[in-house]
Amino acid sequence: MLPAHLLVNQNFVLYGTAMIEEIALAAPPSRREARRHNRREAILDVAACSFLEFGYAATTMNAIAATLGGSKGTLWSYFPSKELLFAAVLERATAAFRRELGLILDPGDLPERALRRFCREFIIRVTSPDAIALHRLVLGEVQRFPEIGRAFHEGVSSITRRSLKEYISAAMANGKLRADNAEVAAEQLTHLCLSGCHYRLLLGLDQRATPAMIAADTERATTTFLRAYG
Repeated sequence: MLPAHLLVNQNFVLYGTAMIEEIALAAPPSRREARRHNRREAILDVAACSFLEFGYAATTMNAIAATLGGSKGTLWSYFPSKELLFAAVLERATAAFRRELGLILDPGDLPERALRRFCREFIIRVTSPDAIALHRLVLGEVQRFPEIGRAFHEGVSSITRRSLKEYISAAMANGKLRADNAEVAAEQLTHLCLSGCHYRLLLGLDQRATPAMIAADTERATTTFLRAYG
């Protein structure tokens, strides 16, 4: 069982980008809105712990409601299904990385710098303890519950690649990278990032990703990609 401070850590990321969040520049929320936001965050805290500790199958909406001390109706008013609750846990967990992607993939930078920075930050996040635990959860239960595979792909993988694809596509159009299929190139780069210590962590061959391992994987992924498209 993972320590509680890791279970609810919102900085883990499995591969891939998530949806770009709109930040409302409006007046401070009302008390009612603040209470609703706090309640939603409390639900996600409990759900994240339960999914990572017990797995998707053993986590029930009834158990989450009991832990929160409220009614099942209140929980269902926020999340009408366990699938939507799981997707919300993924979305919240990847929010920080999504917000940072615009800075990481700076269109003004040369591809070597921007892509090396992307690879490093991506590998750091996907090799965090929570990210590895969540990835194992999805791989272990996706055959029985295909919906978590869809949520993982749509909420994490495909959106990360979408942002990466947009950067690569622009670099190709500007002659900074060799023109080719930008979507395939983005997929290849993320797989290069996942082929080193991330893979070993999934299999339990290593217990943690050291700075040296992350640096080596970053250099290997970036160099290999630029040899193909530089």
